[in-house]
Amino acid sequence: MASNWTPDGWKAQEARHLPVYGDAEKLSEVEATLAKFPPLVFAGEARELKKDLAEVAEGRGFLLQGGDCAESFAEFHPDNIRDTFRVLLQMAVVLTFASKQPVVKVGRMAGQFAKPRSAPTEKSGDLELPSYFGDIINGIEFDPETRRNDPERMLRAFSQSAATLNLLRAFAGGGYANLRQVHQWTLDHIDRSPWGEKFSQMADRIGEALDFMAACGVDPTTVPQLQGTSFYTSHEALLLPYEQALTRRDSLTGDWYDCSAHMLWIGDRTRFEGSAHVEFLRGVGNPIGMKCGPSLEPDALLRMLDTLNPSREPGRMTLISRFGHDKVEAGLPKLVRAVKAEGHPVVWSCDPMHGNVIKAESGFKTRPFERILNEVRGFFAVHRAEGTHAGGIHIEMTGQDVTECTGGAIAITDEALADRYHTHCDPRLNGAQSIELAFEMADLLNLEATAHHKQAA
Repeated sequence: MASNWTPDGWKAQEARHLPVYGDAEKLSEVEATLAKFPPLVFAGEARELKKDLAEVAEGRGFLLQGGDCAESFAEFHPDNIRDTFRVLLQMAVVLTFASKQPVVKVGRMAGQFAKPRSAPTEKSGDLELPSYFGDIINGIEFDPETRRNDPERMLRAFSQSAATLNLLRAFAGGGYANLRQVHQWTLDHIDRSPWGEKFSQMADRIGEALDFMAACGVDPTTVPQLQGTSFYTSHEALLLPYEQALTRRDSLTGDWYDCSAHMLWIGDRTRFEGSAHVEFLRGVGNPIGMKCGPSLEPDALLRMLDTLNPSREPGRMTLISRFGHDKVEAGLPKLVRAVKAEGHPVVWSCDPMHGNVIKAESGFKTRPFERILNEVRGFFAVHRAEGTHAGGIHIEMTGQDVTECTGGAIAITDEALADRYHTHCDPRLNGAQSIELAFEMADLLNLEATAHHKQAA
């Protein structure tokens, strides 16, 4: 447990990208209410995830982390949760089948509501209002009342997170994730994509393997790993009043855990020395992710690791690189070398989304699929060259048939972006593009495995 730490100690540090609430009394009331609510997740679950990530850090697994850029109140529907969950299941099956290693599944779900913005206000004509910081803080409609920072939105976000978690637990353990259902996971719009047939062929092979096991006397119904799956949740720990209110001391160990999610991460904009967000996260026992981009120097990264994981606990830290397709091979190696030289046990994961946003001629923000794929390829190339494990992927995606990222085998064009552009924040990969990315990564994982076998020979 971190020394000299309290859940509210972050208030003495510099807090960037936190909303200013006009009604301090109402904020205190909401915080007190949240503090009385039951935890959304349990400390033991966070420890299980940490164990799984420790295996990934040792090169014996892969982290798949994905979900919405920002969850919204308006799009909250069980079908949307189910569709994102099953695309993540499909991706995990593709990656497991290729790598012959376990895939740790973590959703950007059940809490990913708050978003940092580059400017505190935005202007339309002569009207200047607070920027939209996510549904947990204010509303997306551009009017004074909706853009008012309202602490009571935290209560609605908690309620939606609880309902989402309840459904995810049911899907993961209630039979939906049974490998016998693998053919039923495919959505219609994915089935129509060029990768739908490839997934169907792989599903046939999995079915044959299960039939073979049954013929040999191994009853798949008695193997828990074939009946369900472990699925964890994560979000950026940005809105610290919410995170503090859901922080609990574990009755078994006495350690503090942020019980709003299994895993939390700190973004590029709040990752600095003296940061309130760093101070908060150093004291909770959850697995922690940290975004690493072009602005981060090796010495600063090592100091952050010493602050957030002084005991060098395996599975505690996941470093999420986000450079851009044309910068990853130049910028990432120095960070990898520094961490390797110091012996920090980390999971290296790739965020190929945030460094590849462009403005299309149509005016929409988009992310070209080819740039996303090229950053992933560059990430794997760096780790092959450095002899380290390319351990994960962190993507913004949805199971919905949206048109937000151009390209891919389904060839979404600039002109087609307006057809189904629904995101509340940044553009997301749709289901078909996500499956395509999984198959491309499967090939890269095979290359990594071949390289490791050659080194061992």
